Amino acid sequence: MYRKSATQLHDAFIKGELTASEITAYFLQRIQTLDSDLQSFLNVFADRAMAKAEALDAKRASGAPVGKLAGIPIAIKDNIQIQGETTTCASKFLSNYVAPFDATAIHLIEEQDGILIGKTNLDEFAMGSSTENSAYQMTRNPWNLSCAPGGSSGGSAAAVGGRLAPIALGSDTGGSIRQPAAFTGTVGFKPTYGRVSRYGLVAFGSSLDQIGPFTNSVKDTALIMETLGRPCPFDATNVKETPENYLDHLDTSIQGKTLGVPWGFLEQLSESARVAFDEALEVFKGLGVNIVEINLNKLKYSIPIYYILSTAEASTNLARFDGVRYGKRSEKAKTLDDIYDLSREEGFGPEVKQRILLGTFVLSSGYQDAYYKKAQKIRTLLIRDFKSAFEKCDLVAMPVTPSPAFEINGIRDPLEMYLQDLYTVGANLAGLPAISVPSGKTSGGLPLGVQLLGPQLADGKVLHFAYQFEKSLNLTGFIPPLFDKESIV
Repeated sequence: MYRKSATQLHDAFIKGELTASEITAYFLQRIQTLDSDLQSFLNVFADRAMAKAEALDAKRASGAPVGKLAGIPIAIKDNIQIQGETTTCASKFLSNYVAPFDATAIHLIEEQDGILIGKTNLDEFAMGSSTENSAYQMTRNPWNLSCAPGGSSGGSAAAVGGRLAPIALGSDTGGSIRQPAAFTGTVGFKPTYGRVSRYGLVAFGSSLDQIGPFTNSVKDTALIMETLGRPCPFDATNVKETPENYLDHLDTSIQGKTLGVPWGFLEQLSESARVAFDEALEVFKGLGVNIVEINLNKLKYSIPIYYILSTAEASTNLARFDGVRYGKRSEKAKTLDDIYDLSREEGFGPEVKQRILLGTFVLSSGYQDAYYKKAQKIRTLLIRDFKSAFEKCDLVAMPVTPSPAFEINGIRDPLEMYLQDLYTVGANLAGLPAISVPSGKTSGGLPLGVQLLGPQLADGKVLHFAYQFEKSLNLTGFIPPLFDKESIV
């Protein structure tokens, strides 16, 4: 069953070949026996998931219509609210926080009969590129347990890559879905900013954050995006347009279409990454796609822009964690100032503290004009460059990461870790849809991915190109050898 896609599991449920209870019990068993190696889940909803599955079986038996996600277990990154369940953001600060409401994404999934199976690990408050910054556990890459799964959505990526869940939700602020997807051999999609409601997502960088899915096929991504991409009255930044039927257009040819490649920005690409990227472009050429050069040289400023803007927004968003309203309150505090100071000192990890300090600095008097406002101006120029590029091409193609998955604790220099986002942050700064699709493996057996970016609201076009690439490459059975096995309790 672990080899089936989410779409196949749903079809088997609809046809009566499998019950929702059988599917759910199977994946719960797989988590129980295999996640001790991966450490991808922080919380597993065994009772809740089985109750939902049994209700679905009764619903189908009665002849009542079921939703398009019926029979599909779905894991959720632990910075997305599920009513009645803890939302820790992998931080000690929120170890006792129980969500009082559902995120819009959760409401839409349950409305379409998806089965919530558990919460996944992440870098604390989604700040990191390796999931090494979790306060609770170290998630590992299913292709090589000594390697990181990427971040910050490493738990969701590892769960889907290890076939512990057919679909998982993550959040992407600067590449936190696409980079771990490339590291774990999964499909990771960051929709257009606002296409999926952020209501119920714990905020990191509000102008950058976006919920999106991990899957093992582009078709599964299109399936869940038809559910997630709906208007939400609770999110002022949400796109209120009619949802697209993404599945309807996947099979049409992309012959004669054009991909733009910013070769000037890729001059520093390593030799192995360059070879892998060139091979991916050859696949598109075989599909009749034209490759043209475009100018996106301002992307070389994307890392400093991103870390100025994201940390500024983080310092503002995380000000609400003060030990008064919810979350951790220091037992050592004797005064109000102690509550603020000690609760944050004890509750936040070093990476979160570092980003709050940096964000507070760039917003402080005397530095706001020099850093924050200048970064916003360059962001505007970058958006204009993307608009100009899309006048010459349908989509932009880039690598996802500078290298394949690195070893756990293999990157000590914070600046080197920040450069993991070099090819992904541009899509967040410009609010564009972008996807990472598996493109093969290194000689050492680690997955590689290629990234496609589209204009705003061209989510369907991005999925269309990705599906045609995936179908042409035919990586069926792209499963980590360590997890390509049945699990028996």
